[in-house]
Amino acid sequence: MYRKISAIVASTLVALGIIAFMLFRVRDDLVIALEHIVWGFLLLATAVCLAAWLLRGLRYKVILSGVGVFCGLLASTGCIFVSQTANLIVPARLGDLVRVFILRHEYNSTISQGISSLVVERVFDIVTVALLGAISLFFVLNVPGWFYTIILIPLALGAIFFVFLYFSGKLVSGNRYIRIFLSILDQIRAVSLSLHSVLSISLQSFVIWILDVLVCLFVAMMFQQAIPFAVVVLAIVIGNLVKAIPLTPGGVGTYELSVALTFTAAGIDPAAATLIAVIDHLLKNIVTLAGGIVSIYFFGGWVIDTIRSAFRKEMYGGDGGGT
Repeated sequence: MYRKISAIVASTLVALGIIAFMLFRVRDDLVIALEHIVWGFLLLATAVCLAAWLLRGLRYKVILSGVGVFCGLLASTGCIFVSQTANLIVPARLGDLVRVFILRHEYNSTISQGISSLVVERVFDIVTVALLGAISLFFVLNVPGWFYTIILIPLALGAIFFVFLYFSGKLVSGNRYIRIFLSILDQIRAVSLSLHSVLSISLQSFVIWILDVLVCLFVAMMFQQAIPFAVVVLAIVIGNLVKAIPLTPGGVGTYELSVALTFTAAGIDPAAATLIAVIDHLLKNIVTLAGGIVSIYFFGGWVIDTIRSAFRKEMYGGDGGGT
């Protein structure tokens, strides 16, 4: 029990410590930067961030229909909002599992359908982000060598995943648990290897991440920083690929550090780079939190009890039960 509680506390403290250290190093320059904010760009960044969330909901609706769960746009968007809000609190992206509970409660879906939808979303997100990063490398000079590694590894793993997914359709087993695993793969394959679904989800994923880049670009413009679009793309890519490693809740700290380092490597002033990275992630997390609160009211109070129960079982080692 204490080990799991301390893991959550430790990861949160690490996140806060990273941000505090980043801000402390450039504390004198931050005051000057804050005095020259153009607030109109903040409103624009917020509007784009909301548009990206709605598109995420639309994409998730397509994914859910592919695994046999049919819902409206508000419900699919709400599912993501609630799970991502939970991810801001707990480490290891455990908040994603909240979607499984919501879908089961609202649409009587199976656990395998919920898990399949999560896997499809995550795979397309990571592959799309990595592809954007690979493209941006052609336009950004003198990038550190580890940037290539962090971008190429997800692309290679994505290719391996799709090859395995293609050939896994021929696998059979009499073992109950292996059959469950194969049924999940069947559902993932139905979405991921269908030409119509692949084109739809890929296009939406591309637009979603371009909008995410635009949010950061507008935050930079808010501080009167003219940063090349390709550099902003690369910064967002590196930040999100690092954030995909669940070291801290919501990737707080690791995301900001990665984005700021990318901007600094491209010649951006460290104070401006730090401020842009922190405000960019803060804005996105505030929108996430606000959307999560609204979505909890949308689904009903039972969501809070379900989240509390699920995380209590995770923290105290209880039996998850269910099928």
